[in-house]
Amino acid sequence: MRIAFLTAPEGVEQIELTEPWQAAKDAGHEPVLVSTKAGEIQAFDHLDKADTFPVDEVVGETSAGSVGALVLPGGVANPDFLRMDEKAVGFVRDFFDQGRPVAAICHAPWTLVEADVVRGRVLTSWPSLRTDIRNAGGTWVDEQVRICDHGTNKLVTSRKPDDLKAFCDAFLHVFSEGAG
Repeated sequence: MRIAFLTAPEGVEQIELTEPWQAAKDAGHEPVLVSTKAGEIQAFDHLDKADTFPVDEVVGETSAGSVGALVLPGGVANPDFLRMDEKAVGFVRDFFDQGRPVAAICHAPWTLVEADVVRGRVLTSWPSLRTDIRNAGGTWVDEQVRICDHGTNKLVTSRKPDDLKAFCDAFLHVFSEGAG
C-alpha cells in the first residue's frame, strides 16, 4: 500500500516521521512524503534543526485517492503550518470523506481539528490539544494509542514520541485491515 506522510516544509518532529516511515517500509508498504512545497522538508529534534528529506509529491498535485492511507507526524510547528494551508486541510479531509484510514501523533491532531473531522470521534494527542479537540466536538483521552472507528474511517492517534512503538503497531494493523 502507498501511505502518504503529510508534513509542512519545516517543523515536523523527525522521529515522528522517520520511525513510522521505517515501520511502514519494513511492513512492505510504500511511504510517500507529501508536503505543501516541492524540494525538501526540514525536520526538527524538538526545537533544533535536524535532517532534511526530499518531497515525493506536493499537495494540490496529488490526491487522497492515489494512496491507501495517511500518517500525520507531529512537531509543534508542523501541524500549525499545515492547518493554515487550505490544500493540505482539504487533502486530510478527503481521507475521511473517502473512508481511508488516518494516523496522527502528538500535535498532528491540530490539522484534524482544522479539517473539522474530529466531531464525534475519540482520540488522544499531546495533552495541550485536549481543549482544541473538545471544542471541535471530539472526546480527548489520555492513552498511549487510541483507535477510533466512530466515523467514516478508522483513526489512530497517539500522544508523543515515547508512544511510537504502540502507534506504529496500531496504524500498521489498521492499515493492513483496510488493504484486505
